Amino acid sequence: MEVILLERISRLGQMGETVKVKDGFARNFLLPQGKALRANEANKKKFEGQRAQLEARNLERKSEASKIAETLDGKSFIVVRSAGETGQLYGSVSTRDIAELLTAEGFTISRNQIELNQPIKTIGLSNVAIALHPEVEVTVTLNVARSSDEAERQAKGETLTTAEAIYGEDINDNARPENFFDPNAEFEGSEENA
Repeated sequence: MEVILLERISRLGQMGETVKVKDGFARNFLLPQGKALRANEANKKKFEGQRAQLEARNLERKSEASKIAETLDGKSFIVVRSAGETGQLYGSVSTRDIAELLTAEGFTISRNQIELNQPIKTIGLSNVAIALHPEVEVTVTLNVARSSDEAERQAKGETLTTAEAIYGEDINDNARPENFFDPNAEFEGSEENA
């Protein structure tokens, strides 16, 4: 199906372009969301009549997104989750979790604006891209940790995926072999066998 784009859509085209898309994409997303019109003569005339309004609306949205981008770009957010000693999360951090976190911090972001190829499943620092507008994109850092103390340590550059890093260097002192037996002691049964 050929459609006329009413706004810039990434990987598809600019406002005013006539592009060929799959029927389902047009019927289920572009047309109901008001992002495109069917490409026919009546709609082409309608678009040309509304072009100035559409461009003004696009500029307004872009300037609003730019203001939000100035405050959001480069920010770091802490996400506290349960995880094993190897750093593997019990669950994951998805786009829904990130959207809820940003909304709690006072930003109005929907989960479809967050560009995350796959959910975050390990502790550590992760950069996440957020498309505030088709022409405005920012990157935020998610600090996924087991506690806020660990998040601070990770922010300083520590890697917390080993037991020593989590609990301290002396974690295994009690498990050393010399604490269980005396290496100088003789075996009691050795005299009977001789």
